[in-house]
Amino acid sequence: MKNHIFEGELRNGQPIHMRRLTPEQLPEVLSLQDEVIGALEVKERLQPLTEDEFRFILDGNGEMIGVYADGEMIAWRAMLIPDNDHEGLGRDVGVPEDEIGKVIYQEISAVSPKWRGFSLQTLMGSVLMDRVDANRYRYVCSTVMPGNIPSLKDKFRHGLEVRALKEKYGGKLRYVFYKDLQTPERQRTDAREIPMDDISGQQALLAAGWAGTALVGDGNEWFVRYER
Repeated sequence: MKNHIFEGELRNGQPIHMRRLTPEQLPEVLSLQDEVIGALEVKERLQPLTEDEFRFILDGNGEMIGVYADGEMIAWRAMLIPDNDHEGLGRDVGVPEDEIGKVIYQEISAVSPKWRGFSLQTLMGSVLMDRVDANRYRYVCSTVMPGNIPSLKDKFRHGLEVRALKEKYGGKLRYVFYKDLQTPERQRTDAREIPMDDISGQQALLAAGWAGTALVGDGNEWFVRYER
């Protein structure tokens, strides 16, 4: 099958396959995004993309993959090649100006509410990260809203770390995540865990050179582990 990149089965035995998406799948992509937004209790947790933004990615400015079960698209995820770091994420985390062209974004993902609980977001993220051309791109950046626990866990699983916590997208508070694909993981000696709702405390640590490296909690209260 053209653009076929993965096949397997979920832990309930459901066969799935994954494919690289093209502009032909744009109606399915938009339909699934609408389904996901409709099921969100807190709509602000997802920064949706417009049809033009999806088309920009699908026309070759990044890569988008979709997961199918029984012929139906049940999840998708995107990586975006930004136009001169147009959302400023590389600059937010201190990527040198002469390296900005090596920044790629982990973008939006969507999983049908009917197919949650099968780690599809993580599976798609692993596939996309493995497909990044590390000779061309060195820095992976992304944003997540505080409180979006599944997406925060996802970013930490893929080795990204928090390097900024600031307003983005017209005043919406976001963690800015970062990973350098060419630098080995640093050995850090100091660690602190800060409540996720202590925004100023986290911002102070980030300004002092700490990095958010893990999410810790029991479901009632969540903390971000910071290290340096």
